Amino acid sequence: MAVQMQVNGSLVRIDKIDPHTTLLNWLRQKGLTGSKEGCAEGECGACAVLLLRPDTEGSRLESVNGCLLPVASLEGQEVWTVEGLTQNKKLHDVQQAMLQGGSQCGYCTPGFIVSMTAEYYRKDRKSFDIEALSGNLCRCTGYRPIKDAADSLGKPPTDDIFVQRLQQPVSELESWGHTHHTNVFYRPISLSELLDLLDKNPKAKLIAGGTDWVIEVNQRFSRNSLQIAIDNIPELKTLRFESEFIEIGAGLTLSELEHQLGNKIPLLHEWFPLFASKLIRNRATLGGNIATASPIGDSPPVLLALDARLILISSKGEREIQLKDFFKGYRQTALQEGEVIKALRIPFPLAPQARFYKVAKRRMDDISTVAAGFALELSNNIVKTIKIGLGGVAATPVRAYKTEDAIIGKPWTLETIQTAKEIIASEFKPIDDFRGSAAYRLAMLENLLEKFFIETGGAA
Repeated sequence: MAVQMQVNGSLVRIDKIDPHTTLLNWLRQKGLTGSKEGCAEGECGACAVLLLRPDTEGSRLESVNGCLLPVASLEGQEVWTVEGLTQNKKLHDVQQAMLQGGSQCGYCTPGFIVSMTAEYYRKDRKSFDIEALSGNLCRCTGYRPIKDAADSLGKPPTDDIFVQRLQQPVSELESWGHTHHTNVFYRPISLSELLDLLDKNPKAKLIAGGTDWVIEVNQRFSRNSLQIAIDNIPELKTLRFESEFIEIGAGLTLSELEHQLGNKIPLLHEWFPLFASKLIRNRATLGGNIATASPIGDSPPVLLALDARLILISSKGEREIQLKDFFKGYRQTALQEGEVIKALRIPFPLAPQARFYKVAKRRMDDISTVAAGFALELSNNIVKTIKIGLGGVAATPVRAYKTEDAIIGKPWTLETIQTAKEIIASEFKPIDDFRGSAAYRLAMLENLLEKFFIETGGAA
């Protein structure tokens, strides 16, 4: 079937297209060259576009990376580029604001304008949240004039075409498929439909946010004859609170989860802003980040510290396993053929003291060299429980069991920590790579353990 979608308010029909084609490449082929390619991996934001998403009341605009969106995944959806913001040959308020010194070479400007526009139309906006521009990198002007442009924006007028559109719901999506030569793209809209597809095609590539797989498509020319988009399956986007745990749907985007959770899980609340950028969090999911099984993925250390469990499902039924048992080797998991991560569960009660630390060349919007999640419970200054989740120090995300065992039951003192530092440095054998040497990574483990001790009120 043809891909049909709205681009800048007009219906577009694409009869034949390789399912690996990104929205960015298609846009530029069609002459909509405001969207740029800077990195092809979602780090620079030059490719940003606006995607219409469902909201509690009507709909909302989200800025997303066009370089990480398969154009086939947008069937039935609505997209705006920087060109579509101009109406009747009149610049949009955001475009006009950026002309007052916020743009220099112009290469990154369209992406900034797109992300700024999404924030401009945020319904509960009282002031401009500059975090909305994270993931948009400037190469020459500097961020101060861009921030000034953002802060100068008032409320959109009530007769604005986008204000009126956002009062209406998004179009209801249907199951859909597209074939081009030997490559197939499916978009199921129910869990049962997905499981049926996986039964017949266990080697299919699942795409939730595309923030990992599409990088492989762009930069390593990876291909899969069958791709299945799972970002519109309601059963994967649930959030359920029970007396003994909270259950998080594997398909909720991190932005959706951050908004719905608030500060109910403080460790996750602390972690969200450190995960990539707003542009990425608008697409990325916990399920996807776990399933990629990267040793430097940011979510596993946090979730290991929270003692998370996974709900795996196939046409044969559900099973529950601990996250620590999910990672079997480098990029290898416990998923069986036809199985998908349905949800994860974080047990209650939560540890009273918890922290997440990320060691990277940049604090924000960067890949970890070392990541660590700590969760601690004390009783009269004696360690009742401690869980330490780590990334970047082994072939998989890991728990520091030997170090935990050396601390549990001991007084929470510097003497205990000094002993534990020796153990944690001997428990793992990280590799040298361009992000950091093995010696550096081990030194960071020791330092982060001591930092956690200090920040939790530990005393000699």
